[in-house]
Order: sequence, then structure tokens, then C-alpha cells
Amino acid sequence: MSADANLYILLRSRFPAAAAATCLELADGSRLSYADIDARSGRMAGLLAALGVVPGDRVMVQVDKSPDAVVLYLACLRAGAVFLPLNTAYTAREVAYFLDDAEPRLVVCSPRAVAALAPLAEAAGSTLLTLDDAAGGTLMERFAAAAGSDLVVPRAGDDLAAILYTSGTTGRSKGAMLSHANLASNAQVLHDSWGWRAGDVLIHALPIFHVHGLFVALHTALLNGSPLLFLNKFDADAIVERLPRATVLMGVPTFYVRLLDHPGLDRERVANMRLFVSGSAPLLEETFRAFEERTGQRILERYGMTEAGMITSNPLDGERIAGTVGYFLPGISGRIADADGNELPRGEPGVLEIKGPNVFRGYWRMPEKTAEEFRPDGHFITGDIAVMAADGRIAIVGRAKDLIISGGYNIYPKEIELLIDAIPGVRESAVIGIPHPDFGEAVAAVVVGNGSEALDEAAVQQALADELARFKQPRKVFFVDELPRNTMGKVQKNQLRQTYSTAFSGA
Repeated sequence: MSADANLYILLRSRFPAAAAATCLELADGSRLSYADIDARSGRMAGLLAALGVVPGDRVMVQVDKSPDAVVLYLACLRAGAVFLPLNTAYTAREVAYFLDDAEPRLVVCSPRAVAALAPLAEAAGSTLLTLDDAAGGTLMERFAAAAGSDLVVPRAGDDLAAILYTSGTTGRSKGAMLSHANLASNAQVLHDSWGWRAGDVLIHALPIFHVHGLFVALHTALLNGSPLLFLNKFDADAIVERLPRATVLMGVPTFYVRLLDHPGLDRERVANMRLFVSGSAPLLEETFRAFEERTGQRILERYGMTEAGMITSNPLDGERIAGTVGYFLPGISGRIADADGNELPRGEPGVLEIKGPNVFRGYWRMPEKTAEEFRPDGHFITGDIAVMAADGRIAIVGRAKDLIISGGYNIYPKEIELLIDAIPGVRESAVIGIPHPDFGEAVAAVVVGNGSEALDEAAVQQALADELARFKQPRKVFFVDELPRNTMGKVQKNQLRQTYSTAFSGA
């Protein structure tokens, strides 16, 4: 395999010839050109090398979204390091696991997290530096004194570019290993499939610790040499203000629900827009219909996952059907299978299994788990239950596992249940995802007390407040005398989901 397959080489080959062409336009109107991004990422790559980061080393990053965070990611590609982004909501307890598992050479965190993470990083043998969202922190102090560099370390396609942690069939997070070739293939397919063209401008309001914002949105825009209207977070006012200057918006369903609540959203405001993309969680059909009625635009829903990037997409030109995720992207194939991997007839629900150049290299330091998730013929078992129509159109109808997806974030109930079960007065618990009009699903806990302590919703939520990222914390807690079980003693979570299915209907 070619030794010049570093993803950064591909991205840079598509940068505009005009040095002053805008890459990132920030909320305050300031800009970084493509030449700036190239020079700053080279300088940062040289700094990483000076800090002792060698190709293959992990660089763990838990920082707020900023232009410098983008530069750091690109610098890791250039230096041959393995970029390991973490959700900014993770607590020190959660980060401790990732440190122990990944053994990063360098950890970059927000200045506000130093007190909690410094002893953990020291115990892991990692260098700890800081980065805030205003070009401050110890990393940027080192950067200010660093020399310019045009470093781009040769990489083979199979060399790792990133590790993203995801939950699976146990409460232990797994590091999905993504190669330069995985990311490059998916970026190029999406760039072509979604019709990127000269003059496109992307509104980037997604987080960049997640596949959607870091890979899907950023890569496709960079491959097109397009300006990114770069917002540090979702802000409906800011997005509506920028719509007339943009052509593409990528978001999660929550974005569209909140945009529909904005009085400024109308057909005139989106007249220049050609593409609204939704993913990371199911888009409700009523949201799809309401957005089309309000704007005349049909949202393009796609489907992907951490281990494979984007897998399917509704067509750019053709019918976009609410409640479906379209067809396999070019180069990707798959089947709907039973529990043994046997392909099922069209129209029957089963587990979606896939193959393609986008599929990850396996789970970091978990060869047994990796082997469990692949069929002997190479198909990756997604764990999602899907139905394929006669023409190949796919609809995701459920999950084989208990994974909850809330606001685009993956949440595994076991981790939360273990913490709830340790609360004085709790005998056992079950954590489920139930429909939520804003987040797609929201976390709810069903708790059985043991009678030793007085328990209420507030007490359970307070006990978890400092233990879990906010998006994992139960938004509702229900108390029951016992959990429903089958004859084998397994908790029937499907019954609980049905019982509490309307709990957030008035949210």
C-alpha cells in the first residue's frame, strides 16, 4: 500500500490555489485562510514532534471547539499521530479509563480541567497541556515559540489516523481504530455523493469530537476548498443569520427542531441553500414534513456509525423518504441478516451487516471483541436492526443492543446502571432510551428501592451529577416495586420502553 496515503496530503491537494481563500470564518467575523490553516497545522505538527510525539503515538484531546482545535487535529494527521478526541462533557472518572486504555503520549485539555486531570495524566505517563477556545493555554504558549514546519509524515493507508471511543455490548468503552484510508475513502465518497461544487459554503455548528462534525462536515468542506462558517456551538440565531450566505448545513435532528422554532426561518431565508443533511440520530417524520412545509427543502437523512463513518444516504437527486436512510454509498455493500449472518429476504427486519473501505480496523487492544463483531466473510455486524426494500432502500427500525442515541451521542445503559445501583437505598435499576421530541431519545432510569433509604428523582439525579457526562444523566427517574423479567430472569426493557414511551411527549 502506498506510503504517501497520509490523509492530510489528500486534503491539502484540494485547497484553493488562492492563498487568501477563506477556510474558517469565525463568529466574530475574523477569518483564517487556507494558507493560514496549512502554515499553522505545519507549525503545530513540528511542535508535536518536538514534544516527543512520534508516528503512532496517541494524542488525547478534550477541549472546547475552536479553530486551534481544528489545527491540532490536522497537525496530528501531519505528524502521523493518532488523534483521540473526547466529548467535553466526560468527567475525570470517565477520562481516567481512556487514559489507562489508550496510553496517550500527549493529553490536551481545557484549562478548567487541569486540576482533575493532571494527577491522572501523570500516573499514565502522559504530557498534559491546555487549550482554550480563545487561542490560550499552555499548548498555545509553546506554539507561539515554535518554528514553522512543513512536516507531513508518510503514512500507509492502513496506518491509524484516529481512535474514537464508542460503547457496545458491555459497559466498557471500545476504541474504534480508523485508518487514513478509512477516512479518505468516506470523505471522497460523500464529497461526490452530495454534489459538492464550486461556490459551496458550509455552516459548521457541530462538535468536533464526533464523527459527524470532525470527519463528515470538516473533511468534505476541506476537500472542496470551501469556506466554513465556523460556530463554536449550535446557535439558532447565528445559523439563521448565516443561511443566506451558505449552501450546506449538516446537523443532528435537534438542530432542525430548534430551527423550526425560530421565527426567522422561511423560504426566503434559505433561498441560497442547496442541502440540509441530518444524521447521528433518527429524524422524526414530523420534523421532516414540517421543515419541508416551512422552507420547501427536503432534509437529506443519512446513516453511519463510529466504526464506519457514513454507510448509507438518501439520494442527492431522487426521492428522499422520511423515516429511511437511503441506499448504500458507492463502494459499500451489505445485507440484512439473521443472528447467524444468513441474509434475509427483502422486507424482513434483521441485523445490518456491511463491508467497505470505510469499515474500521478493529477495536483498540480488543482482538477478541473485534473478532466477535466480524463475520468470517468480512462483514461487520452493526448491531442495528434494519429493513431493506426491494430497490435496496434501507430503514433503521431498532437496535439489537440496548444502545441509546440521545442528541447524536451514543450511551450504553450498563455504565449508568452500575452507578445507580451503588446509590444507598437502590436495589436495582434499568436504564432505557425513550422518545424525546428534541433529542430523538432521552435517558430514563427505572429504579427499585430496597426500603433502607428515602429515594426520589432528585436524589438519584444528584448522586449522578458529578459522575457522568450531562448527556448520560437520566432526565427522568421512575420508581417501581420490581422490574419486568422473562422466564430466564432477563429484564424486559422493551416493556419498560413501551410503558414510559410518552413520558417526554410534552417536553
